[in-house]
Formats: sequence, structure tokens, C-alpha cells
Amino acid sequence: MKLAFRWFALGCVLLLALQLFFAARIAAMAVLDPSSTAFQRSEAARLARAGALGKWRQQWVAGPALPDHLKRAVIASEDADFVRHGGVEWQAIRGAWQRNARAEAQRARRLEQAEARGRSVDALPDAKVVGGSTITQQLAKNLFFAGERNLARKGQELVVTLLLEAFLSKERILELYLNSVEWGEGVFGAEAAAQHYFRKPAARLSPYEAARLAVMLPRPRFYERVPNSAYLSSRAGTIAARMGGVALP
Repeated sequence: MKLAFRWFALGCVLLLALQLFFAARIAAMAVLDPSSTAFQRSEAARLARAGALGKWRQQWVAGPALPDHLKRAVIASEDADFVRHGGVEWQAIRGAWQRNARAEAQRARRLEQAEARGRSVDALPDAKVVGGSTITQQLAKNLFFAGERNLARKGQELVVTLLLEAFLSKERILELYLNSVEWGEGVFGAEAAAQHYFRKPAARLSPYEAARLAVMLPRPRFYERVPNSAYLSSRAGTIAARMGGVALP
């Protein structure tokens, strides 16, 4: 029992040390721009292995230099309650879990039907997973985590999300997000995205161009391959119409 207690105590100490590490890193981000994120480093390694690191694009732009209509577009598209919530939208997470459970159940039924008919199940697509993540949660994941998801990592993401909200202003969280989020294959941040898709600085994006970039965020590599997607154009029009009612932090 003593040995088990010692291992438990050691685990608690290590867990506390890890949270202090995250807290210190996040507190420093109040004044220091991160040189890279965990997700960016993972992608850089992947592109290097593929011999495609030359595709890498990123350029940091201070928050005040980013156009307000881009900020409004991203909030309208990704996280309408960004300025009001504390980092986590519990109702959205519950809804996402329910949708994911239904998707998994539907896929399980399709697998049973395919097996009963003697058909191959390898070609069946995986269930579409939705996350219900806020901008702050997405930033937490990009900054510190890469690789497979599991319950422990999701729990740590939640802690980091709350630390981001505790140590940083909403303005700073949005600035970090817009400068680090993926916008295509090796394309990170709003400035790189504006140059890549519209051949102009982010500061010169029109409201509709900003809306198109915002709509790309859930699936940037997919929309990079299909820039003329009818859904992309239609959804961008919807987001552009909503931008006027979006409050900025």
C-alpha cells in the first residue's frame, strides 16, 4: 500500500508540474509570439518526409494590423459566442457527442449490412466526427498537441483551454489563432492564406474574401483542392451577411 501511495503521489506531482509548465508557457504568450505550434512542427516534419517543405508559408501579423472583417468572419463562421463564453461551449460539446454517437451507430449498421451481404467493409468511410470546439479550444490543440486523440489528451486540452482564457485576453487569443491556424497544405496564418489564395496582404482582403477564408477553416486542405466549390461560395455569402452583427473583443 505504501508503494502504491508513493506512485500515486509521484503521479500527482508530475501532473501538477505539467500544468505549471503549460501555465508558464501560456503566461509568456501574453507578450511573446510563439515561434511555432505543435501542430505546425508535426506538419513540417510530414512535409519534410514528403520532400515538400518548400510549400511552407507563414508570416506573423500583429492583431491590430489584421482587418476587422476577417476577425468578424472567423468568429461568425467558427465560434459565434467567442466574446461571451469562457473558452468552452458545453452545450455544443454535448451536441457534438450526440451527433458522433449517431454517426458511429449508423456506420455500425452499414458494416453489419455489408457483412451480411458478403461485401467488403474496407471501402466504407469512417464516421464523420464533429468537435464542437471553440476558437480557444482549437488554439489549445494547435499550440500544444498533435497526433491521435484520446480521453487523457482531450482532458488536457480542456485544462489548457481554461488556462488560455485565464491568462490571455480575448484579443490576444484571436491574434494567436489567426496567425497559427492551418489554411491549406503548409499554409499557416491569415497573412500566408491571403497571399496564397488572393495574392494580396491580409490587410487588403475584402469582406467577401475574408468570409471565404473563414469558411475554409474546418477543412482547409479540402477547399484548397476545390476552390470553386459551390458550397464554399454559398456559405461565404451567408457569413459575409452575418459579419455586421458580430461583436469584436
